[in-house]
Amino acid sequence: MRTHQLKLAVGAGLLSLICNSAFAEDDLSKLMQDDNQWASQRKDYANTGYSRLSQINKGNVGHLKQAWTFATGVNRGHEGAPLVVNDIMYVHTAFPNNVYALDLNDNQKIIWSYFPKQDPSVQALLCCDNVNRGLGYGDGKILLQQNDGTLIAFNAKDGTKVWEVKVVDVKKGESNTNAPHVFKDKVITGMSGGEYGVRGFITAYNIKDGSLAWRAYSNGPDTDVMIGKDFNKENPHYSALSVYEDVSGGNVEGGSFKALDKSKLKFPEADLGVKTWLKPQAIKNGWEHGGGSTWGWYSYDPTLNLMYYGTGNPGTWNPDVRPGDNKWSMTIFARDLDTGAARWGYQMTPHDEWDYDGMNETVLWEAQGKKLATHFDRNGFGYTFDRTNGTLIVAEKMNKFVNWASKIDLASGVPQKDPKFSTHQDYDAKGICPSALGVKDEQPSAYSPKTGMFYVPLNHVCMTYEPVESKYVAGQPWVGSTLTMFAGPEGVMGGFMAWDGLKGKSVWYNKEKFSAWGGALVTSSDIVFYGTLDRWFKAVDAKTGKELWKMQVGSGIVGNAITWSHKGKQYVGVLSGIGGWAGVAMNLGLNNDTDGLGAAGGYRELTKWNAAPGGGAMNVFSL
Repeated sequence: MRTHQLKLAVGAGLLSLICNSAFAEDDLSKLMQDDNQWASQRKDYANTGYSRLSQINKGNVGHLKQAWTFATGVNRGHEGAPLVVNDIMYVHTAFPNNVYALDLNDNQKIIWSYFPKQDPSVQALLCCDNVNRGLGYGDGKILLQQNDGTLIAFNAKDGTKVWEVKVVDVKKGESNTNAPHVFKDKVITGMSGGEYGVRGFITAYNIKDGSLAWRAYSNGPDTDVMIGKDFNKENPHYSALSVYEDVSGGNVEGGSFKALDKSKLKFPEADLGVKTWLKPQAIKNGWEHGGGSTWGWYSYDPTLNLMYYGTGNPGTWNPDVRPGDNKWSMTIFARDLDTGAARWGYQMTPHDEWDYDGMNETVLWEAQGKKLATHFDRNGFGYTFDRTNGTLIVAEKMNKFVNWASKIDLASGVPQKDPKFSTHQDYDAKGICPSALGVKDEQPSAYSPKTGMFYVPLNHVCMTYEPVESKYVAGQPWVGSTLTMFAGPEGVMGGFMAWDGLKGKSVWYNKEKFSAWGGALVTSSDIVFYGTLDRWFKAVDAKTGKELWKMQVGSGIVGNAITWSHKGKQYVGVLSGIGGWAGVAMNLGLNNDTDGLGAAGGYRELTKWNAAPGGGAMNVFSL
């Protein structure tokens, strides 16, 4: 245990949010309680992105200066964040997913490194740039999830390989971009490939030896989805056969979906992962290629022993060929960590028509004596649930420009769609807000138990969308739509806001020229850090949003800000290296408006601020 402790600004009660006493002796739990370190991608099991360090405060943040940098040598999008564990920083890269262990006691000298030998053809499967969202840590091991599906455990001290397993089959179009998450004695990893006709799943491995603990699919029979015996017990209407009228024939021009009120829903039904994929379909048994990938950030409540995550878009993007609610795509699941059994599941966008992939992070927090979970979805709504049973408490638009639905009915949980913005084959639906990028994509929010507010990086982008006929071929793209993207009604493409999770409304909102595609960090000194695509790393006042400090780095930021302390000094840092969906067209030199799934046209001006491809680097600042 380190002796250097910085001033803590909040009481011990906060610890109950971060770690439960039942696992107080757990190695990772101890590290997460030590704010000198950053041992998990989002700091803690709850996904808060919150640190109690306060040496850097509003009075001195303006004096932050560069402390050191580390160039990764890889020129693509660098999402996620390094880990800091026991005086070592572990840095990952985009493909080929190199790993560096840097000695913080010896001027960041490389202790060990790892250079995977992956088949370069896997890059063609990575939908939206060759990203990797970071490493996991637990049981003395560093966990790497390679893009080709290989999950590897290294001895954290010397880098020797302890075990490895193969998670996905790239021949089916499956790949991996997510960070592995360590919860208690399990390593949780997801998969990517929603645009390749994959069948989504999430998998738990035993951290000791890499043996399979369980695997749960996003669609198919209840046995495959691992629907538990008490699934949706308190909210059985979440398990309705259909939440809209007239879904058996697919979309009809002008919109055919009229939401049913709760009294007309038929529930509970079994095997919805099969029954809600109706005929006609692009292929036989559409659920077998129904998407629902799981490449996001996961959270875990040790008291309930439930882990939380979201599933992605249904395949294809053409909704006409998959009539029905398409469960359990676009769903937040809560699963028992030990068995994988689903305790509850809520589908946010039934029968998705816009690629409102539901994999964004779910943040766990407490207020008014309730155990809560908040999720900012791509569909533009901010949701707050009772995380013990999935009861929907709040569902409000994150910005008034969201137009595909007028509201979410809290009683039924069903979005009230606006038929003007429904999509159907060979029709160019215009002015849909948000775009397929969502009001927020993978860039994770942060939560401060001190202010009680969430801090959310945002996209402010709308689109035109045209579903088209597409033939499924294993391992080949199966998108089924073309789209273009453009700035929203406020004339900018991004923003950053503070959000009240109980009231369901923005507290303050700052415009950004481009999407704020980097993850947020908030500290107990009420400072929020985040990065932008035009290369700024910023600090703002958590209570007002007032800008306190900013500095430009070498390339646009799509990484997540972190903080730690070493020998009594607090540091903040972030990976730069532009990429991800917003930057993929620029990195590949694509020019047509629809290239890069619409990114080429929407983010054309990024070339005025970035070299392409952007060089990856870790940027570290201190007083």
